[in-house]
Amino acid sequence: MPDVMPRHGRHRHKHSRPSRSTRSRSLLAGLTVVIIGVGLGSVASNHRAPAESVRGSGSSAAEPKSTSFVYRAPVLTGPVGLVVALVATTPAFAWPGGPAAPSVAATWHGSPLFLPVIATLAGDLEIRLPTRPNGSTTWIRASNLRLYHSPYRIVIDLASRHLLLYRNDKLVLDAPAGVGTTTDPTPTGHFFVASFATAPTPAYGPFVIVTSAHSDAITDWEESGDAVVAIHGPLGEDAEIGTTGARISHGCIRLHDNDLELLRAVPDGSPIDVIG
Repeated sequence: MPDVMPRHGRHRHKHSRPSRSTRSRSLLAGLTVVIIGVGLGSVASNHRAPAESVRGSGSSAAEPKSTSFVYRAPVLTGPVGLVVALVATTPAFAWPGGPAAPSVAATWHGSPLFLPVIATLAGDLEIRLPTRPNGSTTWIRASNLRLYHSPYRIVIDLASRHLLLYRNDKLVLDAPAGVGTTTDPTPTGHFFVASFATAPTPAYGPFVIVTSAHSDAITDWEESGDAVVAIHGPLGEDAEIGTTGARISHGCIRLHDNDLELLRAVPDGSPIDVIG
């Protein structure tokens, strides 16, 4: 990230100041969510419903450049790719039949929420949440909801520094990526596409994908109150990313613009797995 998205708060980023290249891309004023290094919260969200019927087969994703990497998806008890769209603030529970948990809002920083379903049990759904801490989940009743299916899954392999895109379990993109440094690593775990946002400058590529991941190393970027991981363009560091990828960000994922463009078809709510 210069590359993580904050929210308003008082704690400083753990470093006294961002690097020169990050400082040159100053945070946009008045925004409520900021990718590490750039404000995006109030810009228009290019949200897309994750119904496969809405997206059809119009993906422009390229054929695989390599099939040497075999990704094994985590074993889940719920239908893989099932996504729920809340129509209103929804009561939640710690577990089926358990005590009440904080309700789940239908939007997150102004964008409609499409949340992955990771387990089902007798009319209850366990869903992922976009909030801290990473890996947060809750249970809701399967009523007054809209359910969709996304055929897409994004895998970010930090060891190989590549982003992999699967459609119906077929690898359709294998792209070199700029990932977090050892000081500000990209967090590993199971996340999802939270929303699409308009890129604040051309350096961020054609758009920005806001994910549900939060930096473990940075709790507050420039007094914003959070540090949300995003997928975006190279910020002028195409050469560093090259064909092998590089550890160059504050946690966000940087792609060549042409590779980022191939993620345009991925719907909100699609799973993102970051592996080490």
